[in-house]
Amino acid sequence: MTYSRLIAGTMTWGSWGKQLSKKEMAVLMNFCISNHITTFDHADIYGAYTTEADFGKAFADSGLQREAIQLISKCGIQYMSDNRNNKVKHYNYSKKYIISSVEESLKHLKTDYLDLLLLHRPSPLMVAEEIAEAISLLKKDGKIRDFGVSNFTPSQMDLIGLRMDIDVNQIEFSLTEHTAMHDGTLDFMMTNGIKPMAWSPLGAVFKEDNEQTRRIHKQLGALLDKYNATEDQLLLAWLMRHPSGIHPVIGTTTKERMKLAVEATKIELELEDWFLILVAAQGHKVP
Repeated sequence: MTYSRLIAGTMTWGSWGKQLSKKEMAVLMNFCISNHITTFDHADIYGAYTTEADFGKAFADSGLQREAIQLISKCGIQYMSDNRNNKVKHYNYSKKYIISSVEESLKHLKTDYLDLLLLHRPSPLMVAEEIAEAISLLKKDGKIRDFGVSNFTPSQMDLIGLRMDIDVNQIEFSLTEHTAMHDGTLDFMMTNGIKPMAWSPLGAVFKEDNEQTRRIHKQLGALLDKYNATEDQLLLAWLMRHPSGIHPVIGTTTKERMKLAVEATKIELELEDWFLILVAAQGHKVP
């Protein structure tokens, strides 16, 4: 698998966020490539089923070669929107739906294949054998290259992984949401050769003002000069220090923040500094 160390999350590129024009999207794609961010993370539901199509139109005008980038998409969530006749938000992992969803994503993204398809969230009604049949056909037809899951627990990965290879699990992971480091999720992934990707890698540090985030800001502030870094760079460096080799999915569309994130890949936190940051998040020393 070849994915860039940092992954550009596109959830806010369209109507769910910045509402970038076709030209702005094309410019941002080229900026990402020039800064070694070559992987773009999508989901069929983003922008209420509109962002993939917007991205695809921009990609067609971007001048980029398909081989220069990697495209990820997710399927399974049935979202309530004007673009779908759903009575309730739910999950659909039938063979027919998985295949049709991928074909829709390919059409919208204007590509012949996805580098990676993820099941967006686990469903209590998913049947592993049926999912395996769909993935096998999609791979045979060259419509997807790699397969993975998102937000799956170890037991859910086991259920699916007994029928087919799982290449990736994209999970929520950050300094303020590091449960996966303690509940066996990352351990399971390392044991089974499953690559972790992390959505919301900065967590709640800049979104909330509470006792925990104030402790974190204080500790990060004490390390800024030592590493000649910003707080968000240290948060990414902390996450990437984990031995599982986590790929952060960054959601920003701001070029300066993207450049800072790329520079964070060069920061190697010292062992005790990594634990100082962890302790600040937990509010107590390690056991």
